Amino acid sequence: MSNLEQTLSIIKPDAVERNLENEIKNIFLENKFKIIKDKKIHITKAEAEEFYKVHQTKPFYNDLCSYLSSGPIVVMILEKEDAILGNRKIMGATDPKKADEGTIRKKFGISIDKNSVHGSDSIENAKIEINFFFKD
Repeated sequence: MSNLEQTLSIIKPDAVERNLENEIKNIFLENKFKIIKDKKIHITKAEAEEFYKVHQTKPFYNDLCSYLSSGPIVVMILEKEDAILGNRKIMGATDPKKADEGTIRKKFGISIDKNSVHGSDSIENAKIEINFFFKD
């Protein structure tokens, strides 16, 4: 049985600033992801707060929201079999220092905050996150 999934991927401001969009997109394509939709946007702090509201009780919440709204980002809907797990594997650990060799965060991440990419962590969150950026 096929387990085709969609997940949200964000190329964060630190990576956009360094013109890494195409390089990161190519990593997804090489790993058999389809990029269903993508767009470059600049969100407000209020939108970032709404997007990250699952983290609002955490100490890093405010910095995370400030950071995500600090510059342009690229949001994408990625699709393939087991996309959520697959994307998380390619991204690597949140802390680039702890990420495996060859992962996006190991290659491009600057710090635990500026780790270049975001990806949904569950099917439920993927639906919510996709809908947040791609309301039809």
